[in-house]
Amino acid sequence: MGKKPKQLWKLYEYDYEKGTIKLKNKRCPRCGSIMAFHKHPRPRWMCGGCAYTDYVS
Repeated sequence: MGKKPKQLWKLYEYDYEKGTIKLKNKRCPRCGSIMAFHKHPRPRWMCGGCAYTDYVS
């Protein structure tokens, strides 16, 4: 059992007409890593690098 390959196509939005690439998720204000969105038990954005958490109100 090895590591699961990264699925980078899930992190970015492509606009082929304009030729632009945009990040879907937010960046961490502390360390600059890409944050993950979790729905349960409470909606929040969380950074896996520095454990910064931003709750959605």
